[in-house]
Amino acid sequence: MALILGLESSCDETAAALVTSDRRVLAHKLADQAAAHRPYGGVVPEIAARAHVEIIGPLIEQALEEAGVTLAEVDAIAATAGPGLIGGVMVGLVTGKALALSAGKPLIAVNHLEGHALSPRLTDPDLAFPYLLLLVSGGHCQLLLVEGAGRYRRLATTIDDAAGEAFDKTAKLLGLGFPGGPAVEEAAKQGDPSAVALPRPLVGSAEPHFSFAGLKSAVARAAGNYGAADLAASFQQAVVDCLVDRTRIALGKVEASALVVAGGVAANKAVRTALQALAAEHGLRFVAPPLWLCTDNAAMIAWAGAERFAAGLTDPLDFPARPRWPLDPDAEKVRGAGVKA
Repeated sequence: MALILGLESSCDETAAALVTSDRRVLAHKLADQAAAHRPYGGVVPEIAARAHVEIIGPLIEQALEEAGVTLAEVDAIAATAGPGLIGGVMVGLVTGKALALSAGKPLIAVNHLEGHALSPRLTDPDLAFPYLLLLVSGGHCQLLLVEGAGRYRRLATTIDDAAGEAFDKTAKLLGLGFPGGPAVEEAAKQGDPSAVALPRPLVGSAEPHFSFAGLKSAVARAAGNYGAADLAASFQQAVVDCLVDRTRIALGKVEASALVVAGGVAANKAVRTALQALAAEHGLRFVAPPLWLCTDNAAMIAWAGAERFAAGLTDPLDFPARPRWPLDPDAEKVRGAGVKA
């Protein structure tokens, strides 16, 4: 049984967690920066990085105390090394390197996307490789065949904006507040999803990829002509329709043990419900992490570290922080200036 300390600081959450290789979360501490970024309607990288510097040390101390262990009892340090806002990524990674060096522990540089990709296995020991993953968050929207720790085959990605980014921009356009995803979902409960005719980019096309820029622009044009609740509900339904259509294409191309969704947008109930129905159509299990594990957190980084540690995958102390870091570096390049690989 291995004990892994995980650190996460890739965006606007600072987190530290202690997780065992037999799936026990001994401690999980998280500091949210929403209040600091709310006046700007989005995450300000410089503010985020400074906040990480101030809080990461005390969070680690609190996590160790809550778990009742010392750093000497930890088997490895897992820290997010990218992708993300580079200032924040550097804070967590440098802290992880310092702890690994001082305590004589192995460093595991974790891809933030791999943290999301493997997170369902933390709470579902029966989830076996390979599985089809819809990774949908503020910065990424991808379909991946997850074959094991460090082994991913990308089937589709967004050619412009991610679904989570579209949620955030829609919330800002409608004056719903920050963070945008939960705000749009809450407003949509009071609206009519068929009230506003919005586009479903690429739906029905043979191209496997996602696109949300046109949908975001359509919301901007419609804002002011419809009530916020109706526009939020119509937007959310358009996103769901796009996700289901693209995922259906991927399911026809692979053999998988389950359909899995992870990432911040995986917390959206409408998205979960639609994907669960799609999995049932194909006779597959549907797996989604609990809500707290969907958004950025350190437990998923620690668990990804545990999976990599079990596979003998550790990293040198000069491992670089990366603003972009594809899970499948060999995937074919796709069109689109804003591709989120």
